[in-house]
Amino acid sequence: MPTSQRLTELPAWRALERHRDATQGRRLCARFAGDPHRAERFSTEVAGFFADWSRHRVDEETMRLLAELAEARGLPARMAAMFAGERINTSEDRAVLHVALRAPAGERMLVDGRNVVPGVHEVLDRMAEFCTRVREGSWTGHTGRPIRTVVNLGIGGSDLGPAMATQALRAYATRAIEFRFVSNVDPTDFAEATRELDPAETLFLVCSKTFTTLETLTNARAARAWCLAALKEEAAVARHFVAVSTNAEAVAEFGIDTANMFGFWDWVGGRYSVSSAVGLSLMLAIGPGRFREFLAGMRAMDEHFRSAPLQHNLPVVLALLGVWYTDFLGAQSHAVLPYEQYLRRFPAYLQQLEMESNGKSVQHDGRPVEVDTGPSVWGEPGTDSQHAFFQLLHQGTHLVPCDFIAFARSCNERGQQHELLLANLLAQAEALAFGKTPDEVAAEGVPPGLVPHRSFPGDRPSTILLGEQLTPFSLGVLIALYEHKVFTQGVLWNIDSFDQWGVELGKQLAPRIASELCAPEDPPLSHDDSTNGLIRRIRRQRRS
Repeated sequence: MPTSQRLTELPAWRALERHRDATQGRRLCARFAGDPHRAERFSTEVAGFFADWSRHRVDEETMRLLAELAEARGLPARMAAMFAGERINTSEDRAVLHVALRAPAGERMLVDGRNVVPGVHEVLDRMAEFCTRVREGSWTGHTGRPIRTVVNLGIGGSDLGPAMATQALRAYATRAIEFRFVSNVDPTDFAEATRELDPAETLFLVCSKTFTTLETLTNARAARAWCLAALKEEAAVARHFVAVSTNAEAVAEFGIDTANMFGFWDWVGGRYSVSSAVGLSLMLAIGPGRFREFLAGMRAMDEHFRSAPLQHNLPVVLALLGVWYTDFLGAQSHAVLPYEQYLRRFPAYLQQLEMESNGKSVQHDGRPVEVDTGPSVWGEPGTDSQHAFFQLLHQGTHLVPCDFIAFARSCNERGQQHELLLANLLAQAEALAFGKTPDEVAAEGVPPGLVPHRSFPGDRPSTILLGEQLTPFSLGVLIALYEHKVFTQGVLWNIDSFDQWGVELGKQLAPRIASELCAPEDPPLSHDDSTNGLIRRIRRQRRS
């Protein structure tokens, strides 16, 4: 159960504060010099990934105390409660059981006493049958032509997860079908996604659990009008639209055959839903067999998280390091740097996963949090990012812990290009950790006036996550790793990582403002002076 203990009064917290003060001046170069086996002791291998966190400002005492803090916050019990299907999403009174989405057939995972695994596999089997028909060409559009383009209409977790994963696994995807994603209510997003497409060969996936999401339904109505403008007959909607939803009445009213509606459950949060029917676009891209490999990778990390001791549990280790930097060393952001072009959307995916989950300022019981919670998450692929923001990472005034993600082999080998990519990763991690002192710079003959500019302070921490090759399995492992990291940090901060009330107020205000912007006559306005003035200005500009 959520704890009522004050975090900052726990003996483990106070011990960490004392430990920080006692070790704050200890540099990474000294830590390595004094421990020839440091890299071996601060690394592990899990589900095909080698994780090296030796370049962090920690020692064995740091990790021991952080693990004690996790124990004191009841992490093992909270982990067990999640896997048991208890209602750990307290503000919405819901279970949190996305781990059931990748449970093998025959396993029992209960919500309110009912085994949910058979239902999961029933949906997976229906998805597989549908995807096979589309990929083989036996599912055709209204005019009898096969589908050549799939457009996913969703937002938040119904877009970021499938868009990221479909891009990440493009090397395994069919090239007979093109995949596009529309999330923004900005009409430009829809216009560009459908430009030069043939409606007779286009299939839309409308992803909205309630089938009421404003942005998604706005784009779905635009897609329906675009489709019918070309195909004319209302019956065409049933051949060019399917739904990922649980609202059968609204789906049918839209014109979608409910036989082509794929549901999921209220114990699946949007940003944790890519392994559910929300991943329909991914299954269409890579096929049912590869999709099950993807689920197997997630399952492998689930089992590691569930069973490994805390100090050797990779999601827990990453979470504890994050708490160390956020709450003891003052870091306010975290960079994710995939040295794999296919993962270019992965940092954006993690932005929602981490910042929507743990960007909270109240605890489960409504009390204010006592410490800083979720940091800002950002990043871009290497080597492009090296020529964009690495200057700040190396010589800026902000402490930014980094995660480097890479694979030993490329899906597209070209000469020695992949070795060069990996060399850049290792060089950047080494330079961040150890830097270059003014004495070292001066010894190279650099003029005294330039020595400060060419010195690097070092002690910039990073984790390296190295897999063998990007595959559906390894992507599943990676996603589940960060899911469980986020959960662990939420437990330590005593916040609900599975609600998102912070996005609701703006959503409630938007329809009212939209009606005022669209009103035929100037409406009375009762917002603040700034909002009222901007509404009037926009109305004038749109009328002119």
